Amino acid sequence: MADFLKVPVRRRCKNAIINRPNFLRICSNPLNLDRSVKKNILAHRPQQLNRLWAQSIVNHHAPQAKVTDIAIQSINIGTTTRLRVQVDHSATDILPANWFVKIPSRHLKSRMITALPRLLHKEISFYNSLSGTTPLRLPPVLAAQSRFGFGSTLVMSDLSELGFTPGQPSDALSLEQAIQVIEQLAEFHAHFWNRSDLFAAHDWLGGFNASAENHLGSLLAVPLMKRGLSLTGTLIPAQLHTPALRYAANRRRIMKFLAGGVQTLVHHDCHPGNFFWNGAVPGFLDWQLIRTGEGIGDIAYFLANSLAPETRRAHEKQLLTLYLATLDNRGIRELDEQYLYHRYRAHLTYALEAMVITLAIGDMMDLTSNLELIRRTAQAVADHDSFAAVGV
Repeated sequence: MADFLKVPVRRRCKNAIINRPNFLRICSNPLNLDRSVKKNILAHRPQQLNRLWAQSIVNHHAPQAKVTDIAIQSINIGTTTRLRVQVDHSATDILPANWFVKIPSRHLKSRMITALPRLLHKEISFYNSLSGTTPLRLPPVLAAQSRFGFGSTLVMSDLSELGFTPGQPSDALSLEQAIQVIEQLAEFHAHFWNRSDLFAAHDWLGGFNASAENHLGSLLAVPLMKRGLSLTGTLIPAQLHTPALRYAANRRRIMKFLAGGVQTLVHHDCHPGNFFWNGAVPGFLDWQLIRTGEGIGDIAYFLANSLAPETRRAHEKQLLTLYLATLDNRGIRELDEQYLYHRYRAHLTYALEAMVITLAIGDMMDLTSNLELIRRTAQAVADHDSFAAVGV
């Protein structure tokens, strides 16, 4: 079945969320699934982003508008192939001219890793069914389509045209930025806190996709960890190598342990490259890894990856207290500081694993950025003796 999403970018919505002056207005109702769509916008190669492809997308927003030209401005290949394209069309009062497109990765290794758990399909499912009720700033989606066995394509407005600053993976965020992200993540987690009925209604959050991802990750954990450690040089302290390998050997058990606690929705990939900014105000990108999980996992991943170690050490306690206080303000009072810190320590191990495995697979992130995030996460794990917190 094809899922084709459409949302006009510049129309006023009855329930619009006005985030700040001049900030993007985003409709709070879920994107509508248009089952009548007949056009196929799936693309597997950059050459398929032609004028007719663009016209089929424009038609759903402005049926009388015409596309006269399309030009690919840049191509970046990682976990997906990401393209920036300029589209010349006659509906400039409705649609932007610059689009950001995600299609399956052109790198075979990355495509194999992401295809089985259908990660891009999960992102499309999120935008279609849950984004409208999510209390976060999200990018405007122009179109998306996913067909089992045929691939997935996601088309968004290019954030630069809208005046936002896309984050880069190696950015080191300021304390002000970190406070904003922590508050936003707490609101997000609180909104979906312990919503078992909602989670059951969206089987794409779990089921085969999640099982396939977990099985594949556990199967490859040891060889990938060995390779990753060998490539990091001195970035990971020598005393962490043995527990890191034990972590990999016991990954299935540890993932079950880290999945404990009260369930909510988690982004699961909060590194600096997955934010966009209006000043210090964040928006959240790249929802391929969305799932149910423990909210503190997002916080651990974010703090380990996004702050310079010196900043994290100086303000870590303050930011954890802020997260707990924001949950408390939303009526969630079942966590205490001691429990939260224990779970925080444990979840830091996944932040390190994710970046080491990314390096081991290769072609999934800019190398310089990947190495910097490994340096940061390794120091966070060492600071908190995090492998001991998961029993290795």
